[in-house]
Amino acid sequence: MKEQLLELARKSGADFCEIRVEDSTQTSINYQGPELENVQESHMYGGNVRVAVNGTWGFVTFNNPDELERRVSEAVRNARAASARSTAKSVLAQVNPVHAEVKLALKSDPRKVSLDEKVRLFGDYNQRMLGHPGVTSTNLRYFDKYSRIRYANSEGTWTDTEAIDMGMGASALARKNGTTARGSASQGGRDNFDLFRGMEAEMDKAARTAVEGADAPVVEGGTYTVVCDPNLAGVFVHEAFGHLSEGDNVAEDPRMQEVLKLGRRFGEDYLNIYDTGLDVGLRGHLPFDDEGVPTEKTWLIRNGVLVGRLHSRETAGRMGEKPTGNARAISYKYPPIPRMRNTCIANGPHGSLEDLIKDIKLGIYAIDSAGGQTNGELFTFTAGEAFMIRDGKLAERIRDVTLGGNVFDTLRNITHVAGDYNVHDSSGGCGKAGQMPLPVSHGSPHIRIKDVVIGGR
Repeated sequence: MKEQLLELARKSGADFCEIRVEDSTQTSINYQGPELENVQESHMYGGNVRVAVNGTWGFVTFNNPDELERRVSEAVRNARAASARSTAKSVLAQVNPVHAEVKLALKSDPRKVSLDEKVRLFGDYNQRMLGHPGVTSTNLRYFDKYSRIRYANSEGTWTDTEAIDMGMGASALARKNGTTARGSASQGGRDNFDLFRGMEAEMDKAARTAVEGADAPVVEGGTYTVVCDPNLAGVFVHEAFGHLSEGDNVAEDPRMQEVLKLGRRFGEDYLNIYDTGLDVGLRGHLPFDDEGVPTEKTWLIRNGVLVGRLHSRETAGRMGEKPTGNARAISYKYPPIPRMRNTCIANGPHGSLEDLIKDIKLGIYAIDSAGGQTNGELFTFTAGEAFMIRDGKLAERIRDVTLGGNVFDTLRNITHVAGDYNVHDSSGGCGKAGQMPLPVSHGSPHIRIKDVVIGGR
């Protein structure tokens, strides 16, 4: 297949041509309450051809490899037709062609675990949550996916990449006096199914969080000093800042080009933010992006100053910057666009959680994320669980803690960054432009933020 794809790409007649062929298998298990709602094993095979003619794209997909030569010609015709009507012209940043094969290097292979064993393992976790007094319902979803992706382009790049992706998300619901609360546990990764074993303590904690949350008072609304745990801080940096750093979001918005001008200060010297594809084993790990560009560690904020953003070859070419290996597609059905990998706040100089809370007279400790939304530079997140901080100590549990604000103001208001970095891998994923869920990760130490607006009673 290698020589066939490279030859078709070279002889396409387009200024640029790339061909992607994807072969994947997936296992999915879903419990809803006490019921095993779904068990599924599926296989997907297909590919796409993407070409550029006079700076305009043509894109087609296929499921039959015998159609490949015809699909290349079709993509070229589409691009030429679009070029005659379009004034916007894409320019691809130059990269060196690569030839690489990436084989699996697994600590524990999910394909070697029988479906019956998986159903028993996750069924036991589900029953364990249901067994806690006060838990009224549960949901548990697990999947594992094996993919082999072969990529060729007209510049001579060839990659043949194998990958595993796994994830599990479990939640318990409890209800008391008309109040419903949720507790959750999750796990994910790319190289070790054994991470999903021995999670009984996490299931117990999810159930207890739900039960205790249903009995907790609603937070008093106001402005607080807030300490975020590594998971919530990671969600914040991904959702509120990471998406703004994606090259297409900047290149297509003149105002954001001005706001996100490289060299502008966004925080104190101890604030450092990066996105990386190099952390082996995490769901955000990938050796090459979906344009065959090697991934890297890309600094976004260094010592409080904006120093980079996340690019595909197209957005890098448009902005005169360097590709970063962030062009990603959820499957062969979509063209690649700039997406995150593992987005993180780096360790800081301010010690541990205890160091961050010890001088807070009245504040909030916010843990995990129960959802949220962003709108440009504005964000709203709900903590999965939360506690009051009183006189430098963690105090009572509270619920319905919603953090809102402007991302740039919030970055400037980060007064402490601990040195206890932790990365979180879950079963979820990132959504953008109809491509969901893309496997990503996020990490951070504990952070402390002043003047956070908290919604409540």
